Amino acid sequence: MNLSRSPLHQICLDAGGRMVPFSGWEMPVQFSGLINEHMAVRKKVGLFDISHMGVIKLEGENPKDKLQSLVPSDLNRIGPGEACYTVLLNSDGGIIDDLIIYDLGSQNQKHESVLLVINASRTINDLNWLNKHLENKNLTFTNAKENKVFLAIQGPFAKKTLETVLDQSLEGIPRFGHKTLPKNTSHNGNSIFLSRTGYTGEEGFELLLEAEEGKQLWLRLIKEGVIPCGLGARDTLRLEACMHLYGNDLTTKTTPFEAGLGWLIHLEMPSQFIGRNALEQQAKDGIKKRLVGLKLEDRAIARHGYPVLKGNMKVGEVTSGTWSPTLREAIALAYVPAELSELGTLLNVEIRDKIYKAKIVRKPFYQKA
Repeated sequence: MNLSRSPLHQICLDAGGRMVPFSGWEMPVQFSGLINEHMAVRKKVGLFDISHMGVIKLEGENPKDKLQSLVPSDLNRIGPGEACYTVLLNSDGGIIDDLIIYDLGSQNQKHESVLLVINASRTINDLNWLNKHLENKNLTFTNAKENKVFLAIQGPFAKKTLETVLDQSLEGIPRFGHKTLPKNTSHNGNSIFLSRTGYTGEEGFELLLEAEEGKQLWLRLIKEGVIPCGLGARDTLRLEACMHLYGNDLTTKTTPFEAGLGWLIHLEMPSQFIGRNALEQQAKDGIKKRLVGLKLEDRAIARHGYPVLKGNMKVGEVTSGTWSPTLREAIALAYVPAELSELGTLLNVEIRDKIYKAKIVRKPFYQKA
């Protein structure tokens, strides 16, 4: 199988990146070590190559209105310079993908645009879904990542470090805000799309820029002391913050209500969207399963697919699990029956034919002060 490579592939190799296959890409899983990279983001600042993510630009007349039929979140709640996290749903309310939608504003009434950042593993599926349901809507689809680098800089010192390197103030950009930084000699004269988002539970920014300038920016950030981080740290960081991983915690067999994403569902808006009927019924009847946070005894690590037990009876399954470098204990997410999902409920997890005690705890496991 031929794997795609980021424009930063050689730079990551030169920095000691250990490369692994991931969603059709060859990406660094770690550089200096998972713990070191994880704690750099929690305490200082880390840098991720996220060029594997899908980035799609939709342009035309009223793209948000047309996209509204595919998501349960009210897109009228965001305007130019703002973004929202949401999900694509099937007719059963199952989650096709989770994504971020950025409102890029308009050049005129008939030319508005939005940017979608989607999961690498779902890029082809999402494009097919969008084309199927938005064809004949007079929208143009563009791969906005072509010949570009996508970076994430995360951690308490992310803003200060980025301002120093870009020689620009980032004041006034709120959480889930974004802007296009104007052409500037500090980044070779080309503009940069910058958003105040991330996947770590820390302060951070994501930047989309031309490939050559992305390479130079990466090197300048490393020179400033930013620690390069791989997929391993990205996973432990996001799990501590209880941020969902598609394919594990979210699938077409799980609904937003079950996944703890009910806040994304705006049934009060008059717009119809795919999956609305199923979600209205679930809101009325209640859910049968719920995604919960578990803490395990000892250092036993519950991985994806491990059985969750009540006594000796299997009642659920772990979706994500790891040893938390920040909390120094084993944590996991799992779907369990709704009647067993109360905080403090004691359960068991079967790990390699051994039984370990687990307790349902409040999510997220970690939240920055």
